[in-house]
Amino acid sequence: MCGKQAATDKLMAKISTKYVCQSCGYDAPRWMGKCPDCGGFNTFAEERVAPTPRASLGGASAARAASASASWSKPQTLSQIGAALPPRILTGVSEFDRVLGGGVVPGSLVLIGGDPGIGKSTLLIEAAVRLAQSQGSGLYLSGEESVAQISLRAERLGLVSNDLMLASETDLMAIESHIRDTRPSFAVVDSIQTVAHPGLDSAPGTLTQVREAATSLQRLAKDNGVAIFIVGHVNKEGNLAGPRALEHIVDTVLQLEGDEHGQFRILRATKNRFGSTNELGVFEMTERGMESVENPSQLFLSERQSNAPGSVVVATVEGARPLLVEVQALCAPSYFTSPRRTVTGADFNRVNVVLAVIEKRLNMRLGDMDVYVNVVGGVRVTEPALDLGIALAVISGLRDMPVPPDSCVFGEIGLAGEVRAVSHAERRAIEAARLGFERCVLPRTGLQKLSHLKNEVQLHGIVTLRAAVDALLPGALRDDGGGGAFRGKNKNVKGRQSAGQHPGQGTLENAGALGEIDESRNGDFYDNAAAPGEAEDYGPFANE
Repeated sequence: MCGKQAATDKLMAKISTKYVCQSCGYDAPRWMGKCPDCGGFNTFAEERVAPTPRASLGGASAARAASASASWSKPQTLSQIGAALPPRILTGVSEFDRVLGGGVVPGSLVLIGGDPGIGKSTLLIEAAVRLAQSQGSGLYLSGEESVAQISLRAERLGLVSNDLMLASETDLMAIESHIRDTRPSFAVVDSIQTVAHPGLDSAPGTLTQVREAATSLQRLAKDNGVAIFIVGHVNKEGNLAGPRALEHIVDTVLQLEGDEHGQFRILRATKNRFGSTNELGVFEMTERGMESVENPSQLFLSERQSNAPGSVVVATVEGARPLLVEVQALCAPSYFTSPRRTVTGADFNRVNVVLAVIEKRLNMRLGDMDVYVNVVGGVRVTEPALDLGIALAVISGLRDMPVPPDSCVFGEIGLAGEVRAVSHAERRAIEAARLGFERCVLPRTGLQKLSHLKNEVQLHGIVTLRAAVDALLPGALRDDGGGGAFRGKNKNVKGRQSAGQHPGQGTLENAGALGEIDESRNGDFYDNAAAPGEAEDYGPFANE
């Protein structure tokens, strides 16, 4: 008895703890507020480390190696492997299949992430029911819901299947046993952060548990040819929660985006070993679940108002799909020291660059204006082809002049004010013509390659941003002899500073100095403004 107690005490003495960063995997002997490797704050969690016995170098180790070699895979030629590849499996959800690259690859491990309530489980239960009906078997494993709750959700969506099996389980060993025993054509694990290995002392969701669960499921999928979908949570920054190693282990990473109060959802592929990355699928959230949107361009433009200032249609490309989106911009006088810049659906830094080009190259003053830019429909566009649409929308809203409703634009803007060519110009122009746009303003570079489209849409090639403004907003850059709207508006600002009615704009002496500087410029920043007298009708100080 004493000997057994001594052995137990000796083992407990060897078991130690360490602190592991849940973002990058860096471990330390004590807790730290900031990870020295990735720079994350408050990312360390305590994990227990059990001693690992050393393997003997004697005959027992050699015998184990000999028995293990019998299960090692044999090298094969590329032609032999290509002939034996199984075909992809269609899920029955067209947009889901598009993002996956044409269907599900047997033996693949797919990770899908998104904000809580965005529709991850809804999309997967729909795909699971359709897959089970076509393939004859399927397994849905949930660690967050009971079997009855999953059934209620399927019933609410009008989904019925006798081939889809349900289970509520968080034990990794039990999940592997269920998959091996039932041998389904696919399996869904919702979610990976709730799965835990019973042999590890760390809590579910920690780096050790997530990495072990993902590695085990990947090995299980490859060995048995079972496609496994796993659901991942996201953090407050919108990135997949847990270590980056999780994204390296899986074959495909899908991100479900969109406003939870809106009706549209965007599914993107940020990693795909079996297809194109940056593919995009559009869904509409309805009472019957997630419905695929086959023509998203028409849907995004369905509520667009024609002849509305500050509205421009831009032809973008997401993956292999051309997509027409509406870009809206609003310019309003700022009553703060630092004007606001609010951007939705576009890159914030890119918008600031476009605003700087407008102010410098077109001599339009935006430093005292609040600027709001929005890509309608909840879609996020990060490609540089959106630059020309943003610039035209801002100028259109600033001058209160609408862009012709039958015009579509795309192009990248350089710092010198030039409009640069972008990829897939032909696809963009064809999509614009298909939706009834009669005119397409695009970079002149490569325009001769689109000559076969002259009977479908009028192509207007431009070299600079100024040429694009002259083509779509004639008169927006006119010279009023230095007495334009912004010059008048600035004089009003100087006057109300003198009266002490505009807080945060400096003292009376500073206001006078600002007025002297403005006069010395002789209208350089305002020579392209609107006609004289418009400033008197602009803002709450019009009657001063």
